[in-house]
Amino acid sequence: FLSETAAALCLSAGYRAAGDRMWQGLTLLFALVPCALVQLSLVFIHRDVSRDRPLVLLLHLLQLGPLV
Repeated sequence: FLSETAAALCLSAGYRAAGDRMWQGLTLLFALVPCALVQLSLVFIHRDVSRDRPLVLLLHLLQLGPLV
């Protein structure tokens, strides 16, 4: 997950250096919107199953495992 986001950000930087603003914007859109949607879905799941802490921990570890 993190490597895919990092690769998209590097590709976006390459498009910026080449002066291609449309592809840079699309790359950023397709890289950052899924990140926001995943975190938003985890917030809603966290609200729904707030009593079941191991499930919430597992969901966060699956998405942010390399950071932990």
